[in-house]
Amino acid sequence: MKSNLTWRILKAMNTLYIQKKIPAGNKSDSQIKYLLSRKLIGYQHGNSNYFVAFDGYKNYYERNFLQDFQQYEDFLLSIDPEADGRKTCTIRDIQTLMLIADQREEARKSLTTRRTFSGEVFKYGGSKYLENRPGLEKMVLKILNIENFPSEDPKVLQWRFVVDCLNPEFLVLCENLDFLKTPNIARQHNIELWYVGGNNTSNIQYISPKKFCKPLYYSCDWDYDGLKIYCRIKDMLKLKGKEVILLYPSNIQNRLPVDSPHHNSKWNHSITFSGLEPSYFTPKEIDLINQLITKDQWIEEESNNLLEMLLIE
Repeated sequence: MKSNLTWRILKAMNTLYIQKKIPAGNKSDSQIKYLLSRKLIGYQHGNSNYFVAFDGYKNYYERNFLQDFQQYEDFLLSIDPEADGRKTCTIRDIQTLMLIADQREEARKSLTTRRTFSGEVFKYGGSKYLENRPGLEKMVLKILNIENFPSEDPKVLQWRFVVDCLNPEFLVLCENLDFLKTPNIARQHNIELWYVGGNNTSNIQYISPKKFCKPLYYSCDWDYDGLKIYCRIKDMLKLKGKEVILLYPSNIQNRLPVDSPHHNSKWNHSITFSGLEPSYFTPKEIDLINQLITKDQWIEEESNNLLEMLLIE
């Protein structure tokens, strides 16, 4: 499911699935345009004020959206009984709210300012994302059971966000929170996920020795900061006699310019290999990194497929 799909559009699609007909609003929305182009929906005969479902829409919706819609609706109603199609949050926002709810006790241990929290948890929107979306902030505060974020950050910012599973076969350390927002994928394939990005790397010292018998992987943004953190984690684990494997992007064509919105990591062109330690990378990895440095590009962690990177079918 597209993460930028809005709850309003998903709600309308569900109404169309049930009632077979909805007002023809949101004509400029990319998902509505897609449905029209695939002839899954169309204008009601003789009345262009309404969309109707065509043959194939029912199967398409059930295959791609129904289960997720029911999960998201149940969750939104649990925190806001008035949740309806007027909410403008995206599916990505809802997934983030679900992660906050799942990890609320850990998040409450080290409450940060609104901007720090927004920049860390809603990284895709930046530090001002919540203050520009009061409705979304209200839901966050309700989930955390607080009235407001503190005015100052704590001296130590560390969250131990983890997606546990009963019989882990792999342990993946993640720089960002995105993979933790779809925990069912990891659990169904016996993958345990740890958020250890940025200021959370010190949490590695608390990994149980029992888990050192499982293969350890690191998933990150392929930019200067992400790969620098990988080098630091590699050093930390080396002291424990453990090796960590860097996950190679599943699609190396998913590249963005380093001056992308809300992205602050830049390559250092004044020193060789941007100052990274070449011995920590394979020839294949070095080749990709050099391409990214030369073209001032980076690859976002979220754009990759976790199972493909782990070579899990």
